[in-house]
Amino acid sequence: MRRVVITGLGALTPIGNTVLEYWKSLEEGKSGAALVTRFNAEKFKTRFACEIKGFKVEDHFERKEGRKLDPFTHYGLVAAKEAMTDAGLLGENKFDPDRTGVIWGSGIGGIETFQQEAFGFAKGDGTPRFNPFFIPKMIGDICSGHISIIYGMRGINYTTVSACASSTHALIDAFNYIRWNKADIIVAGGSEAAVVESGLGGFNALQALSTRNDSPETASRPFDKDRDGFVLGEGAGCLILEEYEHAKKRGAKIYAEIAGGGMTADAHHITAPHPEGLGALNVMKNALEDAGLSSSDIDYINVHGTSTPLGDVAESKAILGVFGEHAYKLNISSTKSMTGHLLGAAGAIETIACVMAVTKDIVPPTINHFTDDPEIDPGLNLTFNKAQKRTVRAALSNTFGFGGHNASVIVKKI
Repeated sequence: MRRVVITGLGALTPIGNTVLEYWKSLEEGKSGAALVTRFNAEKFKTRFACEIKGFKVEDHFERKEGRKLDPFTHYGLVAAKEAMTDAGLLGENKFDPDRTGVIWGSGIGGIETFQQEAFGFAKGDGTPRFNPFFIPKMIGDICSGHISIIYGMRGINYTTVSACASSTHALIDAFNYIRWNKADIIVAGGSEAAVVESGLGGFNALQALSTRNDSPETASRPFDKDRDGFVLGEGAGCLILEEYEHAKKRGAKIYAEIAGGGMTADAHHITAPHPEGLGALNVMKNALEDAGLSSSDIDYINVHGTSTPLGDVAESKAILGVFGEHAYKLNISSTKSMTGHLLGAAGAIETIACVMAVTKDIVPPTINHFTDDPEIDPGLNLTFNKAQKRTVRAALSNTFGFGGHNASVIVKKI
């Protein structure tokens, strides 16, 4: 099968509005968590989140056009533009439009738009007065549609929805379609914008979020004994996936190669992970098999690591089950300790972190570690609190979603 490489990156995150800003913050161990500014969260159980900072819609879109788009599409289009620019694909005749596609992930889509329209109707007298752009702003597939329209991409185009695994599924699908010779280039990634009243309140009702309101910046504590839930985040990540010979022929910069991907289900519970990490174990095995790599070929794992009491223990058990003694030679880290949980966009920005780790030979840390958890093997190097330099030949990124969806992707040096 054909080889697939990464030739462009774009990121809009709570700790940086470009890939370079994002990576610099990861290296420095910077938290993106702070009290919510988007709305009055005073009566919410959790009053903080990882919001995008310094982002103005008018800096990127004409006023009329910007109003037709939900924030999850704003974020996605900004990340896609950075990645397209980075890959050298902007301009006339830079790619074959019929061999270029878009596969985008989002767990919730336009929740802010849905909330606004529903609230507006509820406050009225029952007469329906909906915005004519209500549906095309809200639907989950619309970001991939807008990317294709803006750049004239007529190839494969759809959206993956698998909760917090959505954008990793998008990356794996893009990888497969290119190696199966169904496309030469695919814009892949994901975006999410759920820091709204219904998003925060909904996850609070599930008891999924940290409630450490007195210290938002230390609230996301993956693998710490006192972790109490994840921190809601927002943003987007975009990767340009391209067939290897196609990229070489046009002289593209190549960051890394996509080596393989795995997909499984827990078949256990709608929100809780399998207690022994069975689905996580199987998905990492599948990804290694698909990549034709052995466990000893992996140097770094960017874990799902949400900072929930159950999830972190199950994932650490799964890593030990897959990697055995090599697990103690790995670097493992959860960048959600800094970005919060970007839900459907998490897989994209965390794969970008893996690409940068492979490129720079630096492993970003898991910040906010204060107390060891006796349920987590102390021999694992969870890269606590400070980035570490090491050769990273290959890196694996895990994402797991409500419903028991699991996806892992492996990137390696070219």
